[in-house]
Amino acid sequence: MIAANAVELRAGARVLIESASFRVGPGDRIGLVGRNGAGKTTLTKILAGDGIPAAGTVTRSGQVGYLPQDPRTGDLDVLARDRVLSARGLDAVLRNMRIAEEKIATGKGATRDNAMKKYSRLETEFLTKGGYAAEAEAATIAASLGLPDRVLGQPLHTLSGGQRRRVELARILFSDSDVLLLDEPTNHLDADSIMWLRDFLKTYRGGFIVISHDINLVETVVNKVFYLDANRSCIDVYNMGWKQYQQQREADEKRRKRERANAEKKAAALNSQADKMRAKATKTVAAQNMARRAEKLLSGLEQVRRSDRVAKLRFPDPAPCGKTPLTAEDLSKSYGSLEIFTGVDLAIDRGSRVVVLGLNGAGKTTLLRMLAGVEQPDTGEVLPGHGLKLGYYAQEHETLDPDRTVLENMRTAAPDMDLVEIRKILGSFLFSGDDVDKPARVLSGGEKTRLALATLVVSSANVLLLDEPTNNLDPASREEILGALRSFTGAVVLVTHDEGAVDALQPERIILLPDGVEDLWSADYADLVSLA
Repeated sequence: MIAANAVELRAGARVLIESASFRVGPGDRIGLVGRNGAGKTTLTKILAGDGIPAAGTVTRSGQVGYLPQDPRTGDLDVLARDRVLSARGLDAVLRNMRIAEEKIATGKGATRDNAMKKYSRLETEFLTKGGYAAEAEAATIAASLGLPDRVLGQPLHTLSGGQRRRVELARILFSDSDVLLLDEPTNHLDADSIMWLRDFLKTYRGGFIVISHDINLVETVVNKVFYLDANRSCIDVYNMGWKQYQQQREADEKRRKRERANAEKKAAALNSQADKMRAKATKTVAAQNMARRAEKLLSGLEQVRRSDRVAKLRFPDPAPCGKTPLTAEDLSKSYGSLEIFTGVDLAIDRGSRVVVLGLNGAGKTTLLRMLAGVEQPDTGEVLPGHGLKLGYYAQEHETLDPDRTVLENMRTAAPDMDLVEIRKILGSFLFSGDDVDKPARVLSGGEKTRLALATLVVSSANVLLLDEPTNNLDPASREEILGALRSFTGAVVLVTHDEGAVDALQPERIILLPDGVEDLWSADYADLVSLA
């Protein structure tokens, strides 16, 4: 269904993958793994047809369903239900059926007769595409992903970023594609939805490739692993499940190290003997042959995997501020007749640590956007206190300018900082060399996360607003974030599904949406984190 032949991927001058060939067929449930920036997102874009490789070819047969890390839809006025149904073309058919029904009810003569004929043709098309059973299937998938009928009846622009992403996931799963390409599908899902997605993928009749830092998901659903080795610029294919892959990969690394050690020992002996023989003119040719043999021994070895570099993260030393740098009074937000939350009050004291909890769609992201000044409340106001310096991390990376380079985004965040110091900080976040000249729009989700966090480091913020900061990160990078949270001495307002992030923050208080109830943190709230 998808065949890659001698595919090469590049990021600027850097080779990510060199001459990789593989196939994705029916029943292949592939986990695509590798460190952040190894090329996982770039590869899935190319497999989906959203990009072209630097070399090689990709051929596709059958329908491909692609969930990118940052899904964007063209028309945000479309109803969420219609967006899901559009995967099989049912949205247009139903819309035209409603128009024909109206003409049948209000028209006369030829107009009414033509409308009846058109309705009959449309109904046949609707039934051919699955009809009411398909409509019910779409609703079931959506509900399982935390999108009840109430949400499906809303235009996309009224939904949170997390809800829109779940609409896109529902659309892809409903598409009944031959191959699914899923880039971080568990982002913004609660625990129940993740469990449902695992069961769905375990029984999916087609093939799929999934990129996910949810180890439980990968462990449960995959029967093959493609490992993108950034150090060796290759794809290692393991025709086995996750646990067997981990064991085999470890065995492969031990074998490479053993083979290299043996070859280096033999090469050293040959070179030593060649050096001795060069002293005699009659032995020069033999010495050269020995040196060539030593070189050949080393050149034929597989490269030993080096330890992956990890971004070194420390949040900024907070700028001095008053006792209560941020206050909000009587905040409310509605979209049309749908009330998101109302009457929310909060006071963020210097150094306080607050978690915002609530079910998906309760307005957590909206509240942070209001506090950051990105979105205006319907009622109430946000009041900056003495010395407030805000640092906002947005889950959809809206704080980054996609058309500006990595370096330009950093210079915008810290206009007065020396260029050498900016480059030094970017280097600690694994952006070096030509990487700093890449536009932000071509970065992977993990790279965008690192860049957005780097802009926070130079901000001197004393209040951090963090919306799902551990999404898209590999385990090592996630641990860096958690360590930075533990040590930050400023105030933090956190939205997350990550229980580890809450443990690291050690919050003092919670804000429970949509009611805006404030309470002291207790272990009783811990179970709400993954469900929220």
